Amino acid sequence: MDMILKDIILIVIASLLILVGLIGCIIPGVPGTPLCWTALLLASFTSWSSVGIVMLIIFGVITVAVEILNNFVPAFFTKKAGGSKAGSIGSTIGVFAGLLMGNIVTILLGPFVGALIGEVIHDHSDMDRAVKSAAYSFLGFLSGSGIRLITSAVITIFFVKSFF
Repeated sequence: MDMILKDIILIVIASLLILVGLIGCIIPGVPGTPLCWTALLLASFTSWSSVGIVMLIIFGVITVAVEILNNFVPAFFTKKAGGSKAGSIGSTIGVFAGLLMGNIVTILLGPFVGALIGEVIHDHSDMDRAVKSAAYSFLGFLSGSGIRLITSAVITIFFVKSFF
C-alpha cells in the first residue's frame, strides 16, 4: 500500500474516532476519551503527524485517570445527596431520552428529569430528598461528562496541531 494512501486512511479513521469520542463524552457507555486517545495513537503512525511517545504516554495516563474519575464522580454526588441506584439509572435513561428528543435543552434536562423520576419511583414519600438527589445526580453527570469532554477537546486540539 502506498505510504500516502496509508496515511490518509489512518487520518480518516482517526478523525472519525475523534468525532465519535467527543459525542461519546456525553453518552453514557461510550468511551469518549479513550476513543480520542486512540485517534492520537493512530495519528502517531502517519508520516504527517508529530505525535510522539511522550505525548501518547501523558495523554494515556490522563485518559485512564479521567475514565476512573468519571466512574466515581456521579456516584459520589448521588451518595452525598442520599440518592438511590434508581436515581442513577433514571439519570442514564434521561440522557438517552434527551438525546432522542434532539435539542440542547432536553439533552441537559434529561438526566435531571430521569433522576427525579427514578427517585420518586424509589421513594415517593419524600419529594424534597428526591429533588435534592436528582439535582446532585445531574451535577455528577455534568461533572463526569465535563471532565471527559474537556480532556477529549484538549486531545483533539493536540491531534489537529500535530499535523501543522
